[in-house]
Amino acid sequence: MSTPDNAAVFSKGLEGIVAAHTRLSDVRGDLGQLIYCGYDINELAGAVSYEEVVHLLYHNHLPNAKELRELKATLAGFRDLPQGVVDLVTRLPRDTPPMHALRTGVSALGCYDTTADDDTMDAQRRKALRLVAQIPVLMAYFHRARQGLDLVAPDKSLGEAANFLLMIDGERPSAEKESTIDMCYVLHADHGMNASTFSARVTISTLSDMYSAITSAIGTLKGPLHGGANEGVIKMLQQIGSLDQVDAFVDECLRQKQKIMGIGHRVYKVLDPRAPHLKRMAQILSAKLGEPKWIQMSERIATRMLDAKGLHANVDFYSATVYYSLGIPTDLFTPIFAIARTSGWTAHVLEQLSDNRLIRPMSVYTGPVGLKVVPLASR
Repeated sequence: MSTPDNAAVFSKGLEGIVAAHTRLSDVRGDLGQLIYCGYDINELAGAVSYEEVVHLLYHNHLPNAKELRELKATLAGFRDLPQGVVDLVTRLPRDTPPMHALRTGVSALGCYDTTADDDTMDAQRRKALRLVAQIPVLMAYFHRARQGLDLVAPDKSLGEAANFLLMIDGERPSAEKESTIDMCYVLHADHGMNASTFSARVTISTLSDMYSAITSAIGTLKGPLHGGANEGVIKMLQQIGSLDQVDAFVDECLRQKQKIMGIGHRVYKVLDPRAPHLKRMAQILSAKLGEPKWIQMSERIATRMLDAKGLHANVDFYSATVYYSLGIPTDLFTPIFAIARTSGWTAHVLEQLSDNRLIRPMSVYTGPVGLKVVPLASR
């Protein structure tokens, strides 16, 4: 669609374009702030559980004790997967990338939900909560199956973080491991109009269904410029190998003008407010596990890049070290991001539906005009 120059604003990558009003979260990149429903992330991290954040995003207030008990019971009651979905994800090739398995599994969940196309808001809210509860179970079943291990059933007495760790490890997590993952969930729950959230809102704006919207978001999150960055950080650290090799690696990247994974952010112009929480956890875990190399390398890279380019480490930079220190396989880093972000995605879908307008941006045509068809024999 071509339009006069004064009829539309062109912004590559839609940078600076406002596509929606939202009460859910605000990313203040110039100030280094992240706000969920009025609460600064520094107020929430370490003070509330992930389930409390889910309630906050859905209902615009932190729950009281009764509301929290009811939400936890609802999520625990939604964890059972249809047997057909269990069969599907456990029979995928063992070398299937987990994000592929997650995308496929969520799409399959829609096939077994008889209310998938029920567009009443009550039904949409139930589907949203069901996905928050079932996505971690789906991922855990796939992970156990690809290792040839018996599946671990969900434990309704456990919260979301503890239940996921139980299901992937086969044993109840320590309180420290549970609280670490729970805080990671809190930090990753929502983040403004990021690429995957925008993808979910675009999909649901067509009045498609909840499962299609979240499948779209998962496919978007998978990319290394979005959620896949945390896997890239650990691979980078493994490639560097040791602290004494960091400077040479950074110098070469600077010389070649190559991106360093986990450094810089599209929105934050100052420090990502989530990064210090994860850095502190990485430092604690490294000290307890006696493996300081990864955090030492990370801190050196962060210092060099801040000095050389004025770029700060982002949330992916330290979350990678946290997950790795906990013994979580590298290719589960991004699925854990997806597990946490499902609360934000579904909350945005519900918000989009509450005052929907089809999201349909324009493009600027730059191709030729006036071409004439040449007969086939003369081409």
